[in-house]
Amino acid sequence: MEKVRLTQAYAAAWRAGLLPDRPSDLAPPDRPARPARPELKLPRDMPKRRKAGSVAGRVALLHALAHIELNAIDLAWDIVARFPTFPDGTPAPRAFKDDWVKVADEEAKHHALLARRLAALDAAYGDLPAHDGLWQASEVTAHDLAARLALVPMVLEARGLDVTPMMIANLKKVGDEDSAAILQIIHDEEIGHVAAGRHWFGVIAAAAGGAPAEHWRALVRQYFKGDIKRPFNDVSRAKANFPPDWYEPLAPVETILSRRESEMERPD
Repeated sequence: MEKVRLTQAYAAAWRAGLLPDRPSDLAPPDRPARPARPELKLPRDMPKRRKAGSVAGRVALLHALAHIELNAIDLAWDIVARFPTFPDGTPAPRAFKDDWVKVADEEAKHHALLARRLAALDAAYGDLPAHDGLWQASEVTAHDLAARLALVPMVLEARGLDVTPMMIANLKKVGDEDSAAILQIIHDEEIGHVAAGRHWFGVIAAAAGGAPAEHWRALVRQYFKGDIKRPFNDVSRAKANFPPDWYEPLAPVETILSRRESEMERPD
């Protein structure tokens, strides 16, 4: 919560023009400061999450999301601190920093909302283990702003747009309207985060003279360890100016075939 407080204070100071708009002489750390808890484990060592019907299952879901949002605060600030210049050597414009300070501020808001909801369920962030895979996306892209934008907002956060509506539906199904309302806020604001990534990736790709969609797919293939999974939330992605012809070619063929087979087998 101290990181949330500092994020909100610095974001307000930035918007008020109280912080200098110039690169820092200090390089950001390889890893951000973190609390002693939760215990961080490899993704394969994480316990299987229970279904959302039980209180324990909802706590596990909200805890996992709170961990994602804490990582998202760090990732947003890391973009501001680590990339004072664009790949072509030009200084990052203030509008670029404006966008990622806004993202950091909203991620802090999301973490705080989830933390308060956990408290209402007699739990707290840190009570359960969490995996450390999210920060790995920043480590492998620390040298390349285009790769960072390709992976973090345009793969990881875009995936959040895909899966959150089902989480919301499941929470409503078990009567947890309060948790569902928080996830709806997160989903709606994450559209803007994906949009910021898509916009600045396009600016950088255009400056390099390449085809943005092809360049994005090449970077994803190079740096993202995993599949771009279906189903896609095309509606929310479109609101972020992220059309299907960018990401559809990355969906594995077997995923497409399996979905078609299930549709053929589904009764009317």
